Amino acid sequence: MKIKTGQTVYFEKWGPKNTDKTLHIAGSKAQELGINKWVVTTTYGDTGAKAVEMFPDLETIVVSHPYGFKGPNTHRMKPEHIATIEKGKGKIIIATQIFGGIGRSVRNKLQAYQLEEIIAYTLRIVCEGFKVCVEVAMMAADAGLVRVDEPCVTVGGTLRGADTAVLLTPANTERFFDIKIHEILCKPYPGGVNQPPFKVLNI
Repeated sequence: MKIKTGQTVYFEKWGPKNTDKTLHIAGSKAQELGINKWVVTTTYGDTGAKAVEMFPDLETIVVSHPYGFKGPNTHRMKPEHIATIEKGKGKIIIATQIFGGIGRSVRNKLQAYQLEEIIAYTLRIVCEGFKVCVEVAMMAADAGLVRVDEPCVTVGGTLRGADTAVLLTPANTERFFDIKIHEILCKPYPGGVNQPPFKVLNI
């Protein structure tokens, strides 16, 4: 049996100060493996724009929050970042989050967690960015922008910026358990659901 070794970079703390290093690690891994596209999460678009500028030869799938996430009929991406992404080899997904959506609506209304958010908190045992990496991979697969039979590099973060990158083979949402995690390229060292200030309901 062949044994494969890899390298994981561990950041001392989570957060946006790790963005440049995370993008460099993730983009370099994609190029090393001959992968021509990667999935990068962004809130306001700055991380997505930076990814496009750092690796202009990669097709960058940028995933952001859906309309209405912080107010009716609005999304959070800045026009200048959208322009940078679309000018380069970038495509933008603004869609319902896999681990939010209807389940989050039930929680907000009835104070009861649903399956999607339980899965999200389980993935956060590794770190918040790991949950995001898995989530945006499925969103990109559901949009038909990445294949489910080829490895892909995904980038996630904690609240803002990027601090986690994963090499995985995506799956569509309805086949969630078919996702294959190959390598964790970088992450905050502590990890765990209590690292950022998430609010957990006591019910």
